[in-house]
Amino acid sequence: MESIGKMVNKSIKTKMVKYFILIILFTVGILNILMISYIRTYYYSSIEQTLKSQLNISADFYNKNFSYLSLEENIYDNIDMFWNESNIQVQILNNNGKLLMDSLGVKEGDIIDTPDVNKALKGEYERWIGTGYNKEKIMAISYPLQSSGEINGVLRYIISLSDVNKSINVIAIFFLIVSIIVLFIGVIISLVFARGIINPIKELTTVAETMASGNLEIRSINESNDEIGKLSSTLNYMAEELSKREKLKNDFISSVSHELRTPLTAIKGWVITLNSDYRDEQILKTGFNIIENETERLSNMVEELLDFSRLVSGKIAMKKELIDLKNIVDYIGIYLTPRANRENVDFKISVEENLPKIWADSDRMKQVFINILDNAFNFTDYGGSVSLDIIQYEENYIKIAIKDDGCGIDPEILPRIKEKFVKGKNSRSQNGIGLSICDEIVTLHGGSLEIFSQENIGTEVIIKLPTAFRD
Repeated sequence: MESIGKMVNKSIKTKMVKYFILIILFTVGILNILMISYIRTYYYSSIEQTLKSQLNISADFYNKNFSYLSLEENIYDNIDMFWNESNIQVQILNNNGKLLMDSLGVKEGDIIDTPDVNKALKGEYERWIGTGYNKEKIMAISYPLQSSGEINGVLRYIISLSDVNKSINVIAIFFLIVSIIVLFIGVIISLVFARGIINPIKELTTVAETMASGNLEIRSINESNDEIGKLSSTLNYMAEELSKREKLKNDFISSVSHELRTPLTAIKGWVITLNSDYRDEQILKTGFNIIENETERLSNMVEELLDFSRLVSGKIAMKKELIDLKNIVDYIGIYLTPRANRENVDFKISVEENLPKIWADSDRMKQVFINILDNAFNFTDYGGSVSLDIIQYEENYIKIAIKDDGCGIDPEILPRIKEKFVKGKNSRSQNGIGLSICDEIVTLHGGSLEIFSQENIGTEVIIKLPTAFRD
């Protein structure tokens, strides 16, 4: 179990660190790309603006003062007006794209057929970035030269981008170094952060493994306000509930063992007595009656245990049919009236006339009535009262109210009184499963069972069952 916990912790820690690294790499990578792209655009735009400014000055000066002369005459007579920057290459082309002059001495007569030249020959300004004669990256800007309103040539400024690209590469390397440092710091932070999450999970794993080994007294000490803290609280709550259920189960086994032992002891004692030489008819009759009663008691207990087993497995059988609750109530009245007279309990039954019928298992409904009324009689003192009232509730339900003025139920037990094995401190129930079975039967009929009680005042059980002909 410990090795499994370590494997899980390592796996989660590895995944968290891996995800943090991927997020950092992705974020830093995107930022680097955006920053380098922005810097490159900024530098290129600055160079373009510088070239464009120089080119406009020269081209405008030519168009205003020398356009009446031929382009070839202007080149050699006024060559200084076309450039004054030593790092800028200047080219002049005629209206066919033929190179007439190059400040770097490039062979004249070549035809320049780049996008910027073609645009300039159409009267438009254009920038072009490409590869120059010496295979280095360049930026070229072309502008049309006009004579008498017609384009008679192109003025072209060219500058090398090698120095700019070197500067950009230096910046990129700097960003790369910074990114590596950020990544390294991020890995350290992610390890610390992952440890802060893994340690509470490791503690919860240890607690869960200890609980699984049978120790339900251990508790998680994590009290944070995040999801792990909530998981810790849930785990502690689960342990408390398991402890309660374990105690209830042990009490149930002890109670059932005691309840089974009592009738068996009585039966065994009378069997021994009847096997002796006694021939007194009264003793024989008494013995047989006790054996019969205790056997019936055992049979009822076994049937209740079987119902409990079916309840746990979800296999309580139902044979539903269209029934009139009044018939069941009449049976209940005949069944319990002798007991009410014997215990001097004022037992009243009230049934509303013309109640709609319900789809129900008649035997199971009798079981519910008898169980709840038996509890009511058990908790009611000599001379008390028990009532059974049945009315139509709203339009589609029948309401059954069973009320007594007995000792009531402990407020601490009341919220859990319908749970399996739960018994009140004054309970005379054998095992504490009767109400849970009743609640399950009512639920399987589409109804609800609620219990209201006050100590020393009494208890009321409200059952609501759907009618057979609902909309």
